[in-house]
Amino acid sequence: MLKLTPQELTLDAAPAGELPRRTLAGVALPYNVDATVSDGTTVRFMPGSLDAGGKMPKMYMYHDATQPIGLVTAMVDTPEAMMYEARLSATPLADTALILAVDGVLDAVSVGVEPLEFTLEADTGTMVITKARWQELSLVPFGAFSGATVDRVAASIHQLAETLDTITTEVLTQEMSPMSEAVETPAVIEAAAAPLFAQPRRAFTLPSASEYLIAAAQGGHRWATMNAQIQAAAPNITTTDTPGILPETISGVPYDSLNPIRPFVTAIGVKAMPTSGATFRRPTITVRPVVTQQPTGQLNALDPSTVTVSNTDISKLTFGTYVTMSEQDLDWSDPNSLSIVLEQLAIAYGQATDNYAIDTCHAAIVQTSSVADTAVGADWVTAIYEGARQISEGSNYLPTHLFITPASWAALASSTDDQNRPVFPFVGAPGLMGQNAGGTSSASSWNGNPLGLVLVVDKNAPGSFMGHAAGPGAGFEFYEQQKGAIAVDVPSTLGRTISWRGYAAAFMADADKYVKFV
Repeated sequence: MLKLTPQELTLDAAPAGELPRRTLAGVALPYNVDATVSDGTTVRFMPGSLDAGGKMPKMYMYHDATQPIGLVTAMVDTPEAMMYEARLSATPLADTALILAVDGVLDAVSVGVEPLEFTLEADTGTMVITKARWQELSLVPFGAFSGATVDRVAASIHQLAETLDTITTEVLTQEMSPMSEAVETPAVIEAAAAPLFAQPRRAFTLPSASEYLIAAAQGGHRWATMNAQIQAAAPNITTTDTPGILPETISGVPYDSLNPIRPFVTAIGVKAMPTSGATFRRPTITVRPVVTQQPTGQLNALDPSTVTVSNTDISKLTFGTYVTMSEQDLDWSDPNSLSIVLEQLAIAYGQATDNYAIDTCHAAIVQTSSVADTAVGADWVTAIYEGARQISEGSNYLPTHLFITPASWAALASSTDDQNRPVFPFVGAPGLMGQNAGGTSSASSWNGNPLGLVLVVDKNAPGSFMGHAAGPGAGFEFYEQQKGAIAVDVPSTLGRTISWRGYAAAFMADADKYVKFV
């Protein structure tokens, strides 16, 4: 327990002819007391950690080696603290220090030590010092240890003609009760740590510009003192304290999570859109000639036949969107915001037209073949061949493409035979994985050829289907005329309206060439 009691100190005048007395005495360092020192470390000095028989430490002001004021002349080691007595030199700086000590301004001392042996407490991180080299003792206004005080100031001056007044002041001394609890002695770590100054971290107040310039112009003691105080008391500064000077760096182009592809449109191909008219006609053969055998005998009449070609009117549809950007955003943004916006408009147009094309195709299909997303391999094989049968019976064509949703693709690619071998193993599968030869698939690619069909996986698909969709006799057609971007300035708002648009049309020429999986 710490108990502080007042003690009266006096500044006396020495009789004429005697040497002046210029001594300070008190507690240099209390033992078994925790304190946070100038570098933020929490330390605790154990009894006997300072060598009372070692070299006498020097006396400084503010731990500044450029401000020496005297020398420690006596060290007394007790179980509670290291006591000291110091003599101040006959210098102007020491005179100033003596007067400030008498006035109670500099009423604390702070040791500067070099830790030699110490341990770190695991739970608190406190540095427990068992051996240290005492290098210096400084006069300071506030000490890290509450008990490190100037207890006695003995200062005298030769008696002059005029009478000197006695100056009385109060300072604090300390009574310490010894520790009653036994403390387990930790393992000793021998280390030469950096010198440790036992002075507390202080709230930092920057000097004004005028104070700083005046001190710089005066130089000497005041300039050195101010620099030392700034360095010792400066707070930690992190990026949260300086948001106004941190640059904002943009790395690369904006991340886009969407893969800008049109799987269905890419697979079936795009036909050129006629340029004139809101609609255009697509001729299709609806009645084909029927050939019969000539009746028995020669010159008998053949059965008549006809060919009918019907026209289907196909309407052009317009797809597009727009954004309005401020002139400031266009001028100030980096990376260039206009190129980013144009790219996103083009991607949105592509997704919309792909979704329109695959929805139109799926909606026009009337033939079906049954299979579930959770079906096993044999069911998928049966369903695909059933669909191929229906297509070939109606048109003499065989399917070329398999259009499936991501869910159906996962079920198809992971289906196995009765021996748990993949029905459609991935490309390059070793050993038994490659024994089935019905086609291949891969988890890292949508490319595959289950039962010889071109695999097309499209997230926009409303359902899975197959059909003859390439080359001569393709049953579904997609027409498109991309108009691209157009921009118009809006002077009234200092903006620019940017649009991306195009024309598209879809036509199911022959629904019998497609089969839905249901």
